[in-house]
Amino acid sequence: MTTSINVTTHSFADGHALALALAERVADRLRAGLLERDFALLAVSGGRTPLRFFELLSQATLDWSRVQVTLVDERWVDESHPRSNARLVRGHLLQNQAAAASFVPLYTGAATPEEGQAEAGRRIHALPLPFDAVVLGMGPDGHTASFFPGGDQLAAALDPNQPSGVLPMRAPGAGEPRITLTLPTLLQTRHLFLHIEGEDKRDVLAQARLGLGEAAHYPVRVVLARSPVPADVYWCP
Repeated sequence: MTTSINVTTHSFADGHALALALAERVADRLRAGLLERDFALLAVSGGRTPLRFFELLSQATLDWSRVQVTLVDERWVDESHPRSNARLVRGHLLQNQAAAASFVPLYTGAATPEEGQAEAGRRIHALPLPFDAVVLGMGPDGHTASFFPGGDQLAAALDPNQPSGVLPMRAPGAGEPRITLTLPTLLQTRHLFLHIEGEDKRDVLAQARLGLGEAAHYPVRVVLARSPVPADVYWCP
C-alpha cells in the first residue's frame, strides 16, 4: 500500500461554520454532476456529527429530483430504531428542497446483515457509479464507514480487489451488527470528504497520517492512502 496520503485540511471555528462550508462544497459537486451526467450520486455517513451539515445541505438549491443518496454504512436495525442511519438521513437531509431526492438504503429488513448482503449489494450495484461525493466520518479508534479495528471482515472490506460492493461487519466497538460499502466501492468517487470534530479526532487523524505505531493500521489511514482522489478534511474544535 502506498504511504502517500494526499489530504487538504479545512479548519473552522465551530460546527456551524464547518457545516455551512461543507454543505456548499458538496452542493457544488452535486451541481457539477448534474451538468455532466444529468444525475448525481451522494454517499453520506450516519451518527450525530453530520446532522447540521445534513440540515444545511437539504436547503441547497439544485435539482434534487435527479440526485440519489445512499449511506456508506448502516447499523442493522429497522428505520424506526433511534440508531438507524437511514432514519437520520430521512429526518435531517431528505427534507426541504432535498425531499425530492431518491434514497437507497442499505438495510433490507432481513434478519441479519449476512442474509441481507445480496440485496444490499444489488442496490449498490444498480447505482451508476462513480459517486459525485462521499462524505465520511471517523471514530476515536480510527474507524471510518464500518471499517472497525477488530472487525470480523475488516481485511476483506479493505481489500482493494474485493469484488463485493458491500459486506457485513461485526466488531467489539460497533455495537449492532453493521453493513458497509467495501473500500473499492467507497473509493469510486470524484470527491472524498472527511468530516471530523473535536481535538481528540484531530489528533487521531494526525497519528493516522503519520502512520506511527498502532496508527499505521487505523482503517482511516488505509482509506486515505488508497484514495485515487485527494481527500478534503473538514474539522472544527
